[in-house]
Amino acid sequence: MLRSLHVENYALIDSLSVNFSDGLVIITGQTGAGKSILLGALSLVLGAKADTSHIGSRSGNCIVEAEFDLGDEIRERLDEEGIDTDEGLVIRRVIAPTGRSRAFINDYPVQLGFLSELSSLLVDIHSQHQTLRLGDASFRLGVLDSFAGADTSSVKQIHAEILQKRKKLEKISAELVSAEREKAYNQSLFDTLEAAKLRDGEQEELEEEDRMLSNAEQLRESLSEVLESTCMGEELDVLATLKEAAKKLSRAGAIIPSVSSLSERMDSVRTELSDIMDSVAVELERINASPSRLEQVQNRLSTIYALERKHGVSSVAELIAERERLGNLLFGTEELSHEKETLELQLERLGKDYQKAALELRGIRSEAAGKLSSEIESSLRFLELDKARFAVLMEEAAQGPAGMDSVRFMFSSAGGDMIDVSKCASGGELSRIMLTIKSIMGRHSAMPTMVFDEIDTGVSGSAADKMGSMICSMGEYMQVVAITHLPQVAAKGGSHYLVSRRDDATTIERLSGEGRIMEIARLLSGATITQAAIANAQELMNP
Repeated sequence: MLRSLHVENYALIDSLSVNFSDGLVIITGQTGAGKSILLGALSLVLGAKADTSHIGSRSGNCIVEAEFDLGDEIRERLDEEGIDTDEGLVIRRVIAPTGRSRAFINDYPVQLGFLSELSSLLVDIHSQHQTLRLGDASFRLGVLDSFAGADTSSVKQIHAEILQKRKKLEKISAELVSAEREKAYNQSLFDTLEAAKLRDGEQEELEEEDRMLSNAEQLRESLSEVLESTCMGEELDVLATLKEAAKKLSRAGAIIPSVSSLSERMDSVRTELSDIMDSVAVELERINASPSRLEQVQNRLSTIYALERKHGVSSVAELIAERERLGNLLFGTEELSHEKETLELQLERLGKDYQKAALELRGIRSEAAGKLSSEIESSLRFLELDKARFAVLMEEAAQGPAGMDSVRFMFSSAGGDMIDVSKCASGGELSRIMLTIKSIMGRHSAMPTMVFDEIDTGVSGSAADKMGSMICSMGEYMQVVAITHLPQVAAKGGSHYLVSRRDDATTIERLSGEGRIMEIARLLSGATITQAAIANAQELMNP
């Protein structure tokens, strides 16, 4: 239940703090005093969308903080999120003048989605226009499920899995259609690449060979001249000269030690030059001036270059990768086809599971629909709709997360033929129907707090008194906060709070004794409180 609410800088509220009791809590106040503003602040802390126009002073943040009792289900959810619950449950919402909003639970920052999820376990708020929800299919079905104690989680889980697998099946089917459509073209590309028998590094080797073959005569001439410049007959004159020079330096080194190193260096030069000449001879021998080989190399390079242009790549390695991709595309359809068949079988099994769960759910709903109809009808007659008829009509619907059922609320205020409640009920009748439904939902759900914002609109007299009694009886098993203008309802509460507007600021105070009697008298008589109104208020307070 809601223990306290603290609001700063929200609309007409500068700073306001209020503690709430359990049972039935009444909130009254003149029109425009700020009762709905107070409810708006509570909605904010429960995850409602922030509106910067509601921030009071633009120089500061809007802060709303609420303390709640900590139920077992909420404690488990907070434990799952790693939020400490030793100090209870305090939710705080901070909205900056820029519109930036932050939310905290026990000082832990949380996302608004989680806050909204949690708030659905804390408070049910009935706003002034929520009677329109009678025309909402999901609301009507939720009412029946709440009354029946129906667990829709299994159907919801199976339905979500069906949607997930259908989406995956659609993707695979599209890939298979695309692959089949492009199969002939891809096959042609793959066959060409496969026939080319490409080898990584081949292009670089061929380009080098092409350069050599294209310049063979020039290369042979240059290398031959190099060899000839160092040769005389079969002897290498330069090498012989270097060898002789090394001997002379060695003899001189015997006399001058520093010259010995020069002899070693001369030997090193001779060895290096000898290696160079050997390599030149090898390269000269390797040069092949064969025109037929040159033609082969150039034809092969032309094939490679053409393939690279066709596929928009610049290397043989990329061509090989493209060949593998095409191969996988052509031959990987078998794996996709197998996966498609598997998904189809899984969807068939899930469809049967869904049907079974949905039909079980339908049985539970069907059994409860008649009982709910009778209970609502009985409550409406208690609220002085003596001839009212009400029926919860179940109809088949398309598969959805809540099963294959839809619900219509049928109503007749005069006992005649029933039609859809959203098309025939007056404002006062809608208020009584909605109160009845909320009362039943409150009894069959674990919701700790329910807030009514003028649910008694359009009702007066003894019917209003009976609405007050019904709201009061709800306060026996849950906390009920009722914002009302009706004295018959206001007199029923265990605690009574007055919202006032002073110096353009909204305030709230708890009434007791004489103060409460005077407020109920004001509700009875208006601006001028008469003695008769006071007496009537005392009678309402002490029936």
